[in-house]
Amino acid sequence: MDQSQELRRVGLKVTHPRVRILSILQGRHPRHFSAEDIYRHLVEHSEDIGLATVYRVLTQFEAAGIVNKHHFESGQAVFELNRGSHHDHMIDLDSGKVIEFVDEDIERLQRAIAQRHGYDLEEHSLVLYVRPRRAARATPETAVPGRTPARSASAKSSASVKKVTPAQGGRQSR
Repeated sequence: MDQSQELRRVGLKVTHPRVRILSILQGRHPRHFSAEDIYRHLVEHSEDIGLATVYRVLTQFEAAGIVNKHHFESGQAVFELNRGSHHDHMIDLDSGKVIEFVDEDIERLQRAIAQRHGYDLEEHSLVLYVRPRRAARATPETAVPGRTPARSASAKSSASVKKVTPAQGGRQSR
């Protein structure tokens, strides 16, 4: 489905800023983008779309269910396309890389914990902050180019995404 059709499907008017921002989010390499990342991309491609417009469009996309918003450790909001399947995240503290994963054992355990306390799990977010095992830690020669050390906001906001396992069928809580 192209960007115009997707916008119409969720009841949003097709505008140039919405189409361009959705196009960036749907790019070839899935990522978690901050509003500033998207704005920089637009500026680099000579688009006359302001940062305030980017924030406004992302808020509209979130309300329409097009994107999911996350606040990882840096506190900066990042956005990813809502592909309809639940997944959790690991954040590599050395490189800032975001690793998406699905683990049905974890999902089952979370549902069981909620039920044990008399609740049904409606939604959840799990973020694991990790470091590579000692032998696998990045050295200056193996560090990801352009990445800053662990706890910086820029490492979190421009993080790449690696799918670890495919989403599994059935309804899963977010």
